[in-house]
This record gives sequence, structure tokens and C-alpha cells, in this order.
Amino acid sequence: MKSINELLSDDSAWVIIEQWISKANKPIEILEVNKSRAEKELVNLQITTKSPLGAIAYKTGGILFDNRWLRFLGAGNDNMERSLSSWNKMDINSKCTRLDGAMLIADDILGGFFALNGGAFEGKLGDVYYLAPETLKWESLNMPYTNFLNWAFTGDVFQFYKTFRWEKWEKEVSSISGDQCMLFYPFLWTKEDSVEKRSKSIVPIEEIWNLTIQNSSIL
Repeated sequence: MKSINELLSDDSAWVIIEQWISKANKPIEILEVNKSRAEKELVNLQITTKSPLGAIAYKTGGILFDNRWLRFLGAGNDNMERSLSSWNKMDINSKCTRLDGAMLIADDILGGFFALNGGAFEGKLGDVYYLAPETLKWESLNMPYTNFLNWAFTGDVFQFYKTFRWEKWEKEVSSISGDQCMLFYPFLWTKEDSVEKRSKSIVPIEEIWNLTIQNSSIL
């Protein structure tokens, strides 16, 4: 296992990420993280800060995009207690045990989950896959983490989610923590009503994950 000094790079990807932050075309929150928590997270992950994923884990508690609609995991913070290692239930060998063969890196208010392919899905290793709440199927975004992160800052997130936005969604979503999601009923995968007509409640993201995995194995 590499030490923290071996994982910290003089050529940190954070320099590039700061450029993306300055060009962000939507509201973002960079969650603060204390040094001890950041160092522990980096050692748990065994990822260098030369990579964008390692830089995010070391420099942030996570990042909330577009009024907290989209959440990228980091080292954890009071507004999002989950870290990359804790949410993925990493073992002592830095293996993700929540989703075998993949690392969960981000999620959204709808209960959609983003993961890096490490062999769990057919397709290119290292690409980002999305577990869509309306289909309960993993879909490739055909891009690696770096491109996905850049898209979150400067891309058209609205277009990606436009059919799931409701009137005054910003006010509702911006008050939700990074450890919570919206539970819609009827469920989004039933396709019975528009999002506007469905009832909504705020629930822990763990509940959404369990519900999603349970139902995806049935459908």
C-alpha cells in the first residue's frame, strides 16, 4: 500500500480542475474537507492526485452541481457524509464491494447512479456508466471520468435531465443534502405520469440504492 506522500503529486490534476471551475456554466458548491480526512481518503483509494479522481478526493469533500441536482463524491463533508471509499464499501485492498467491478463516483437527485467500469459492464474499462432511474439499466456514457467531470462543470446538464425537471425544482432540490434523494411515486421506471404529477418525498440515498438494485433484478 502506498503512503500519502507517494500519492501526492507535484503535477496535480487540481490545476486543470480549477480552470473548469472558473468556466462553470451552472451553480456549483465545492465542499470543504479537512486535511486528515483528505489524506485518509486518498490512502483508502490508493489513487494519486495526478488523476482528476484523486485530486477531487484530496481537495474536496465532494462537489454539488446545478443547485445540488448532481453530486460528485470526494472525501466527505457535513453536507455529504459519504466519501468515495465509504460509499463504495472499500475493503482493506481498496476493492469496491458495493458494486463488484465498478466504482460509484457520482449520483443525482433522481436516484440515478454513475460508476466507473472496472469490469462489471461489457464495454471499455474506465468509462462512466449511468444507472438510469427510468430504465433501471446501466448505460455507457462513452467517456472516462475526466471528460465526465469536465461535462459536469461546462456541459449541457439541462439537456441530459430536461424531461425530469419540474416547476420550481431548484427551490426543492437546493435544500437537500448530498446524502439524500427524491423518491417519486409512481416510480420513474413505471412511465405512468409526468414527473410533475408524481408525488415526491426526500429519503436517504441508501434507501434509493437498495430499492433500485432490488427492482432492477426483477425487471
